[in-house]
Formats: sequence, structure tokens, C-alpha cells
Amino acid sequence: MLKVYPILCRAGIMNNYAYLIIDEKTQTSAVVDPSETLPIIQKCEELKTTPCYILNTHHHFDHTDGNLVLKQKYHCQVVGNIHDSNRIPGLDIGVEPGSTFNIGESTAEIIDVSAHTQGHILWYFPQDKIVFTGDTLFNLCIGGLFEGTVEEMYSALEKIKSLPDDTEFYPGHEYTMHFAKEAQYLLPNSNKLEQYIQRAQQRLSQGLPVAPVTLKFEKECNPYLLAKNLTELKHLL
Repeated sequence: MLKVYPILCRAGIMNNYAYLIIDEKTQTSAVVDPSETLPIIQKCEELKTTPCYILNTHHHFDHTDGNLVLKQKYHCQVVGNIHDSNRIPGLDIGVEPGSTFNIGESTAEIIDVSAHTQGHILWYFPQDKIVFTGDTLFNLCIGGLFEGTVEEMYSALEKIKSLPDDTEFYPGHEYTMHFAKEAQYLLPNSNKLEQYIQRAQQRLSQGLPVAPVTLKFEKECNPYLLAKNLTELKHLL
């Protein structure tokens, strides 16, 4: 079983989430998308764990800035898309989309979702029903098209939508309330969306991240996942 600890980074500026994940059986741990070092080091010390790996979803600085410092401190290995090896700082292990990678006894499937950036991947742990979506899927929104096309984003979202409904997703930023009004405008009579927003407000008021949310709930409330075809998605972008 994989235990997930969200870590807020760049608080009040970019509100990134890094994640410390621990395979409970072997106690092997890894950090997903280390945006900055201090909050991650503090969490590692709190949980008395030394990460073996850094898992990157994509190359943007606010997801990789901690790579080199953490690599030096913990002697861990940086893992990312082999096709983005020249842009991920300190990359040690290049993974091929369609392959798998183990954190102890927890196995991740590597899924290509090039759109936000070329080479963006999902880290999907099917046994634990967990997926780390980086900047492809946020709560109630999606990432911008920095390097890809609308067609590529549609394909990426279809891959996410094809995952089991009870999969819980962990995004790369806390943007929920920023995009809540847009979602309400696009889905004016959605009781599900109002439930989603109320839950989000409650969690945030308690100092908790909105994530994780099941893909089923997200697919009922996220206007971009509700797009039935490429034309509908284009109208939203």
C-alpha cells in the first residue's frame, strides 16, 4: 500500500504540491515533483524517511527546482520521461511511456500526456488507485497548453478519463477556488459542483488540500472533463 503525504510548496505564490510517497511494506519512499526543498526536507525529517527517488511529471522549474539539492542530500535518483532527459535537472533514470516503475512493492504505470508540455507523464499506481497528474489535470480545471495542441490535450484527458472512476488524483497545484467561479458559470445548475465546492472550502478552511478527489467526482464537475468531443474542448480553451 502506498501512503501519500501532500506538501505545499511556494505557498501563496504558485501553491505547488509536492508529494512524499511511502510504500508501507518496504518503507521505500519517493518525492513527486519537488518544487522547493525546505518543506520537503521538513516532512522527510518528520516521518524519518530518506527518499530513494524523485519522480518528475514534467520539466517545468516549479516541479523540478528541488531535484539537485534533494539528490545531493539524500543520494536519491531522479526519474522522469526518457524523452525529456535534456530538460529534467539531474535525471538518472529515464522511463519510457507505457512502461512501469517500482517504489518498493508499489508499481507505477507511466502514461504519456504530452500537451501542457511535451514529455509530460502521469504516475499512475493502479493497485492503490492513485494518479499524480502534475499540470495536466487540476481540481475543476486543466493545465495550459505551453507546448502542445488542443488535440494533444484532448487525447491526454481521454487517457485520464479512461482510468477507473475510483482512482484518486493528486494535482500539481492548489487552484480549486481560483477556477470554481468559472466552473459555476459553465455548469450553473450542477448540484454535484456545489457539493464539490463546499467540500473544497471546508478542507481549505482546515488547512487541508482539496486533493485527493476521485476521478468520478471530478468527471462530474470539471467542465474540461465533461467535454464530449474535441470541438467542445476547443470552445473551452
